[in-house]
Amino acid sequence: MNKEELKDRTKKFALRIIKLVEALPKTVTGQTMGYQLVKAGTSVGANYRAACRGRSKAEFNSKLHIVLEEADETVFWLELIIEANLLPKNKLDSILNEANELTAIFAKSYYTAKRNLS
Repeated sequence: MNKEELKDRTKKFALRIIKLVEALPKTVTGQTMGYQLVKAGTSVGANYRAACRGRSKAEFNSKLHIVLEEADETVFWLELIIEANLLPKNKLDSILNEANELTAIFAKSYYTAKRNLS
């Protein structure tokens, strides 16, 4: 997967996160988790785009680490939403799988980039 395809994939992921957050219950818990999820889930794509504009390998690596952290945080909030029964698990399986895949992609990319910095 090239960087343009990954940019597109992370943007589509962000749009899915936005739609999911709109479906959360309008309770204090739902709104609080939704706020955290939308911040982390949309940040994956935004920070990946910033990483691609990095002016050096070190800057790229630093931004990529942020992408990895945000992707992992997104997984956390999705798991919490499932475990708190805010939305049915079967409705979240696909997006949770995508969040886990993106986390794995960015973890591998980060560690490869870190190794190449040395």
